[in-house]
Amino acid sequence: MPGVIIILIVLVIAIPVGFLMTMSLVAAVLGWAVKSEVDDLYTGTEDLELSQR
Repeated sequence: MPGVIIILIVLVIAIPVGFLMTMSLVAAVLGWAVKSEVDDLYTGTEDLELSQR
C-alpha cells in the first residue's frame, strides 16, 4: 500500500511540477533569444526606440 501512495504522489505532484519548471526555463530562453534577434533586426529604427519605453 505505501508503494501506491508514493506512485500517486509522483504522478500527481512531482511530474507536473517538474514539467512546469522545465517549460518556464524554456520560455525564458526562447524569449531572450527572440528579443535579441528582433533588437538586432530593428537597430536604428523608430520601432526599437518605441518598444523600449
